[in-house]
Amino acid sequence: MQSTPLEALHVRLGAKMVPFAGWNMPVQYTSIMDEHAAVRKAVGIFDISHMGQFIVSGPGALAWLNRVLANNVAKLAQGQGQYSFLLNEKGGVIDDLIVYRTGDESFFLVVNASMIEEDFFWMAKHQPDDVEFSNESALWAGMAVQGPESAAAFAKACPGQELPHRNGISRFAIEGGEAVVCRTGYTGEDGFEFFCPAEEGEKWFEKFIGAGAKACGLGARDSLRLEMCYPLNGSDLSPERTPIEAGLGFFVDLDKGDFIGRDTLATQKAEGPAQRLVALEYTDKGAPPRAHYAVLDASGQVVSELSSGVLSPSLGKGIGMAYLPAALAKPGTDLFVDVRGRQFPAKVVKKPFYKPATQKA
Repeated sequence: MQSTPLEALHVRLGAKMVPFAGWNMPVQYTSIMDEHAAVRKAVGIFDISHMGQFIVSGPGALAWLNRVLANNVAKLAQGQGQYSFLLNEKGGVIDDLIVYRTGDESFFLVVNASMIEEDFFWMAKHQPDDVEFSNESALWAGMAVQGPESAAAFAKACPGQELPHRNGISRFAIEGGEAVVCRTGYTGEDGFEFFCPAEEGEKWFEKFIGAGAKACGLGARDSLRLEMCYPLNGSDLSPERTPIEAGLGFFVDLDKGDFIGRDTLATQKAEGPAQRLVALEYTDKGAPPRAHYAVLDASGQVVSELSSGVLSPSLGKGIGMAYLPAALAKPGTDLFVDVRGRQFPAKVVKKPFYKPATQKA
């Protein structure tokens, strides 16, 4: 079990710690409901130090990233970032990640915690001689500050500094090195991700708490992202599923030239996928839905299972996502979710479940 640079601080703050993706992480401090509400209504802070950071540079960096990633890196101006996928040869998702352009020939990648070693191995296997590629994950502490009051918290904690625009990245000097600030998040609210040298992590986490952020754990992070239908790699995304099946074709550029997995995606785009990742919600009260609970059609036939599920704190009802046959994927389709032998009525709905009132700059 690995520990983030903030583990001792979480314990001092009274967090309940649980294993997650090979890391000892806080699942909650007070309650998931309180922490979820803090992000939707004010501002919360999450430890994301377990996530990975890769540095790519060199004259062949852009061409190489466009070969191994599904989105078009060439569209990024310096200081911009984009959501993308690392795919296998069959178009399945190895990982979803964000790539930021930090210079003409330099890039900063943020990848999922459980996939750091696998991502690095896969990418290094395809690395050309004119690209420098390094894994700096152990050097950084990371925190996500999220909520409608996140910009105010940043201004208080970082006087004289400016947040980048949406999906942007900026850097500035701090004690012990450099801070990297990314205007992104996993909650749907305005916010940013803040990376600093690992040994400076506790100080900055406490500084943002002092600026008004409530410490939040993995429980609220999961309910917040699912309300937005943001996928969780390893659950909603997998090497057996493509971005087209997941409804994320917007983040795939089939016109940029060849890339790993392109042929399968092009065929699915042209013919339509046999299955789609859909959002479904209870039509009445019921036991909380969870991943792997069976999904049944209107006749009671098992047609799938939930890839994610939770009782939505914002909506007060059960919500989830599942891969369904295309014929059952239309909004309004009646379904049932089986919870330990009890079947609760549900229906397919448009994504996302929840639309935040705040808008990112």
